[in-house]
Amino acid sequence: MNFSPPNISSGFRSLMTSLLFPLKTNKIHNMHIEQIYTGCLAQGAYYITSKGEAVIIDPLREISPYLERAKKDNVKIKYIFETHFHADFVSGHIDLAKATGAAIVYGPTALPEFEVIIAQDNQEFKVGELTFKVLHTPGHTMESTCYLLQDKDGKDIALFSGDTLFLGDVGRPDLAQKAAHMTQEDLAGLLYDSLMNKIMPLADDVTVYPAHGAGSACGKNMMKETVDTLGNQKKMNYALNQPDKNAFVAAVTEGLLPPPGYFGMNVAMNKKGYDPFEKVLKKGLTAIKPSEFEAVADSTGALILDARSNRNFVSGFVPQSVNIGLDGDFAPWVGSLIIDVNQPILLVADTGREAETVTRLSRVGFDHILGYLQGGFQAWEDAGYDIDTVHRITPGQFESLVKIGTDKVIDIRKESEYAASHIDGAYNKPLALINEWIKDVNPSEHFFMHCAGGYRSMMAASILQARGFRNFTEIEGGFDKISKVTDLPKSDFVCRTKVMSV
Repeated sequence: MNFSPPNISSGFRSLMTSLLFPLKTNKIHNMHIEQIYTGCLAQGAYYITSKGEAVIIDPLREISPYLERAKKDNVKIKYIFETHFHADFVSGHIDLAKATGAAIVYGPTALPEFEVIIAQDNQEFKVGELTFKVLHTPGHTMESTCYLLQDKDGKDIALFSGDTLFLGDVGRPDLAQKAAHMTQEDLAGLLYDSLMNKIMPLADDVTVYPAHGAGSACGKNMMKETVDTLGNQKKMNYALNQPDKNAFVAAVTEGLLPPPGYFGMNVAMNKKGYDPFEKVLKKGLTAIKPSEFEAVADSTGALILDARSNRNFVSGFVPQSVNIGLDGDFAPWVGSLIIDVNQPILLVADTGREAETVTRLSRVGFDHILGYLQGGFQAWEDAGYDIDTVHRITPGQFESLVKIGTDKVIDIRKESEYAASHIDGAYNKPLALINEWIKDVNPSEHFFMHCAGGYRSMMAASILQARGFRNFTEIEGGFDKISKVTDLPKSDFVCRTKVMSV
């Protein structure tokens, strides 16, 4: 087999579900506000209704949940408000507008390549008895816009803050540098002005509904909560409590990790347009027989993406497959590791979860899914085709085999996780940077490898083996299990802030 995986790079963290689900609802003053939160992307879309009309803010790629909800509530979707050109996911704005006739609204300076309303700062939009006021808040991106919701009496009720204001943080100011021909410090200065002039003067009882929560790469210090009052944010958000602009710029630019590589491609899709989701789904659900699977992979240069759990993957998989488990931060990790949204992909998925896998790939712009292995890995194995495995051992076996200070141990968790606690002498090589450190791997030198729980280390193991590296041992359960079930001397687990390197 000559399957060649694409360039693999950058990172994220693990959370819970793939499904859209209502997290918070609020019914006051003849209005209904619903936050529809997607855990995998740590992303909040919003559905607001009043007097038979509705608005959707920052919709996800698949639009059926919004259409079904509007039909159930007997309301007409009037507007689709976009807070900015999203980098971490592909919005459903274009498909939703075509399906409903709703107008897409962006803030000032946005230049999409399809029909929209480019709103002016302070422009107002009526939805039932409600008013949405446009607040242009450049800084995260130049077109970044918040939408201030007012009731029929003109009282400020809620702020849909996009990536301008998060709970506990603000939007990172480095993503729009190239487009705006500005430094991240320039953009941070604009963000400061936006926050101080447009948001801080609002009343403390205004509810803040951000576009993202903890786990998103669009910020660095977000709270796990996804709804809060502006008054509480004024008190506890570090960015809103800096003494001056210079201090703010320094605080929000400190410690920013490089953005995932797929971000720019998602921005382009959100600006230029994309294939309808239903077309992507139909193509991705093409069943490919095991007898044809290898030939399709060889002829197209497709990457074989195995979305099964690391527990199932470890004991058998199609050779040169890359494992990114569906039950985790699947879409962000795909975007961060595969990067190129135009990369052809063949899927190996658990039977019955193929549509979910294609859907979640489409959310981050991976539309070139050629099909899936019919019958899953079991059908491949039953047909007698070659399989591969990863050498995995238990924490107990690791304890008996490893010689601390002599054997090489690679910890692929994030730097912050490593700094909090790690095996003494372990090297920190984050999965997000695997494209960099894989070049320094000595194929003749054995090493042990772990993450926190096994999800990320199996991704790394699959990438290493697809690149031809096999002289390593992955540890089941990762550092969480190692630190709990082994009798390694206490001194072997130390707290350090310096990242070790080879």
